[in-house]
Amino acid sequence: MPQSGMGRIVWTDLTIPNAPQVRDFYAQVFGWGVENVEVDDHHDFTMTDPATGDGIVGVCHALGENATQPPQWINYFSVANLDDSIKAVEQNGGKVITPVRGGGGFRFCVIQDPGGAVCGLMEMGSA
Repeated sequence: MPQSGMGRIVWTDLTIPNAPQVRDFYAQVFGWGVENVEVDDHHDFTMTDPATGDGIVGVCHALGENATQPPQWINYFSVANLDDSIKAVEQNGGKVITPVRGGGGFRFCVIQDPGGAVCGLMEMGSA
């Protein structure tokens, strides 16, 4: 799962309509293992290192709160305080494009910068 370090990439997700097909694609291309992640009424997937079982990236269904995410790999950067970072995003011409969510000791959201690029912000050590 995510690692700490402010401003560092701590996780990457791909959110797409055909998550099981793409999950299988990357499992075959890279030899990744698959761990189901229960989300509401379906499962998303953590792709794992076959040697260690460590999570590498996520492959998620474009459903519910994830429906607004663009179909691309999204890097999540660590921040010390998600609420403060969201304020800075909005004050500097960016916008939040997904609701703040969390669980398992972290909170996150996806933002868009003034140039149109998207990334995620993740606060570690929160519920």
